[in-house]
Amino acid sequence: MALDPETGELGAAVQSHWFSVGSLCVWARAGIGAVATQSVVEPAYGPDALDRLADGIGAQQALGELLSADPMAAVRQVAVVDVHGGVSVHTGSECIAHAGHVSGEHHSAQANMMARDTVPTAMSAAFTAAEGPLHERLLTALEAAEGEGGDVRGRQSAALVVVPAEGESWRRTVDLRVEDHADPLVELRRLVKLQRAYDLAGAGDELLAAGRVEEAGNLYREASRLAPESDELLFWAGLALAQAGDFEGGVAAVRRAAEKQPNWIVLLDRLTPDFAPAGAAVRSALRAGS
Repeated sequence: MALDPETGELGAAVQSHWFSVGSLCVWARAGIGAVATQSVVEPAYGPDALDRLADGIGAQQALGELLSADPMAAVRQVAVVDVHGGVSVHTGSECIAHAGHVSGEHHSAQANMMARDTVPTAMSAAFTAAEGPLHERLLTALEAAEGEGGDVRGRQSAALVVVPAEGESWRRTVDLRVEDHADPLVELRRLVKLQRAYDLAGAGDELLAAGRVEEAGNLYREASRLAPESDELLFWAGLALAQAGDFEGGVAAVRRAAEKQPNWIVLLDRLTPDFAPAGAAVRSALRAGS
């Protein structure tokens, strides 16, 4: 759980041997803060702490108020970070060993039921040493925990949420969950890469609409490179490339998408020029080449 002081992003990440851990444990709100609630988890700590932060209360007071009203505080593990970088963490005295936390500048790493008591230290050190966007550093911290033995029960699910420095409460930079998987961190990293590809394609759409054709084409190609297995990206990127001036490359991409899923051709026939200005020409080229 952390604040990126350079971008203002806030986020939290978790892995557990519990189904759908993300729906319970990690919470964040744009321009407000982030919360990780663990151990004998009480999900209400997430929205309740964020509401207090939104009212201008700092992380320490917000968490203190919630703990003082909780008769089961001894079995809770909760961390809160506010938009100013204030961090407050609680590991209850009755949390199942190994349980503990390590706080650093703008971040906290906490864990319970770990194979080793060194897990929080390893997480904090990995986060501090990591470079790149906040979601990458949070994921690196989870991988460091796994490297120290991780959850003594094994692993099943993971989640990663990052929110921007400002905006509506529903805004998310990253909001990904692995509900049930033999290797949830590997799957989570795959999803992070796939989201990056879709983000690039979306940015390409905006550039194309603004007439920045060459830049748009570059983003579509990078999106397809990051996620070559995605027939969805191939199809839409192909249409966009055809419109952007790389007609042969666009037709080839749409053809590859249709080879993976023939119904893309069905959809292509249904698209009006408003949705796909190059659609008719691509369809004619595909027919001529079939």
